[in-house]
Amino acid sequence: QVRLVESGGGLVQPGGSLRLSCAASGFIFKFNAMAWYRQAPGKERELVARIASSGSTTYADSVKGRFTVSRDNARRTLSLHMGSLKPEDTAVYYCNRPAADGGPGTWGQGTQVTVSS
Repeated sequence: QVRLVESGGGLVQPGGSLRLSCAASGFIFKFNAMAWYRQAPGKERELVARIASSGSTTYADSVKGRFTVSRDNARRTLSLHMGSLKPEDTAVYYCNRPAADGGPGTWGQGTQVTVSS
């Protein structure tokens, strides 16, 4: 059974940093692309960052240069380092294992990130 468990969310001041982690189990992690999404109140869920099995990465324009996605295949862990945080980064952040067609697949339970002074 595929399972994704996020951790690391919390309250941070504008300009601060936070690191999210996602522990994966139930599938061969190293062979799969992985992604982070987020959903702010009243908005649709959006793709934040994606990392291929090769390690190549893509980012939403809104987070380029501030966020870094990485993976540790030995530990089956996906990470998202978020820097220069802004109030508009406030959202529930979700780990995702993409489906075969590249769209969103299995979701984690999400972790809340709040950027506020």
